[in-house]
Amino acid sequence: MDLRALLRVSGGERTDLGGHDARATPGGQGDKAAGLAETARTGERLAGLQERLWAASTAGDRRRVLLVLQGMDTSGKGGTVKHVIGLLNPSGCRIHAFKAPTKKERAHEFLWRIRRNLPLPGELGIFDRSHYEDVLVARVRELAPRAEIEERYGAINAFERELADDGVTLVKCFLHLSYEEQRDRLLKRLDDPDKHWKFSTGDIDDRALWPAYQEAYEIALARCSTGPAPWYVIPADRKWYRNWAISRLLLETLEELDPRYPPGDFDVARARERLLKS
Repeated sequence: MDLRALLRVSGGERTDLGGHDARATPGGQGDKAAGLAETARTGERLAGLQERLWAASTAGDRRRVLLVLQGMDTSGKGGTVKHVIGLLNPSGCRIHAFKAPTKKERAHEFLWRIRRNLPLPGELGIFDRSHYEDVLVARVRELAPRAEIEERYGAINAFERELADDGVTLVKCFLHLSYEEQRDRLLKRLDDPDKHWKFSTGDIDDRALWPAYQEAYEIALARCSTGPAPWYVIPADRKWYRNWAISRLLLETLEELDPRYPPGDFDVARARERLLKS
């Protein structure tokens, strides 16, 4: 089964998110228990491939992977980092969570801060939110002229083609959460004092703009799902499925890249002999 083919968004066609069941488990491994077990097994294979990618970079392999996580508040971007990326060696990962742009960042074009946080050769980069904020939040909140926002879709596609040409494999995941599930998750944060730090009253304000955000996502998915940088829609109401699906997408990506450990540049027999004599 190729999960990438199953979840990939067809570029140029408007995706009706209302027609996507956020509790669905396409390609899933049965129930929650089976999904958790499979995610753990996938994590072991992922860790081995990630190490090979990291090792290959020491011999000049410039390839790297960039996982882009986008979704409404509580859709599970941080949870994905914890439960999927947490299975890997942090030495080969570069994680960056994008917040509202600072005054310094606003003084530059919108991709400036993105370029400064790209993964280096051999790394798995993870963006918790990304350059897409500038055609999502900016569109809904009218933070820039509409004509400028329209130009950004083309700039994003050109930027992502540039990344692909430079050895970056993009895995862009939209975590599709239902309106009802978000409410339940926000209520759980309110009920637990230890989770209050994750809550913002702005989350409630954004819920009032839910239709506008869904439209903004539909437009971004249609215009920016391309051959070198496709989008994947991940049903996110079931956390175990979300984690399994993203770990599986990464596994399929790294298996296709097939990184190899570089050969040693020394005489193994001679090195062994010297060690035994030392």
